[in-house]
Amino acid sequence: MEQITLLVNGEERLIQAEAHWTLLYVLREVLDLTGVKCGCNTGDCGACKVILDGEAINSCLVLVKKAAGKSIQTIEGLAGLTLHPIQQSFIDAGAVQCGYCTPGMIMSAKALLDKNPLPSEAEIRRAIENNLCRCTGYKSIVEAVMAVQRGEYAGKGERS
Repeated sequence: MEQITLLVNGEERLIQAEAHWTLLYVLREVLDLTGVKCGCNTGDCGACKVILDGEAINSCLVLVKKAAGKSIQTIEGLAGLTLHPIQQSFIDAGAVQCGYCTPGMIMSAKALLDKNPLPSEAEIRRAIENNLCRCTGYKSIVEAVMAVQRGEYAGKGERS
C-alpha cells in the first residue's frame, strides 16, 4: 500500500492504495462515489467517465497513482443546492432512462462545454462517441447538450 493524495471534486483526499488499483476502483470502493459506474472495465463503454485535469477520461483505464496531484471531477461534484445546468437539461430533454450511462455522458458533455461553449452537433457526437447508451439512443442526449450550449450553461464549473 502506498499513500496517495487525490484532489476529488475540489477536496483533497488522502488514501492508502495498492499500486494496481484503478481510479475507478478508488472512487467507488474507497471514496464511495458511486455515481462513477463500472460497466465494461475495458474503456469501451464510458460509464466510468470522470474529468481529469479538464479531460474526460475512462477511470477504469487510469491507475490511481497516475491521478495523484491532478484535479478529478465526478458527477457528485457537479450539483450544489440545485442541479448543474447539464444535469437539468438531460432531465428536461428526456435523455435519462435507466441512468447507467448518464453520469459518464454528462461528464463528457461538461468537459466539451468547458473547452468549447458552442460546439456543433458533430462535435457533441464526437465528444460522447465513447459513451454507450442502450436505452435512450443518442438523439435526446445530443438535444440536451445543444439546449445547454444555447445559453443555459454557465461554463467552467460554475453553477447557475
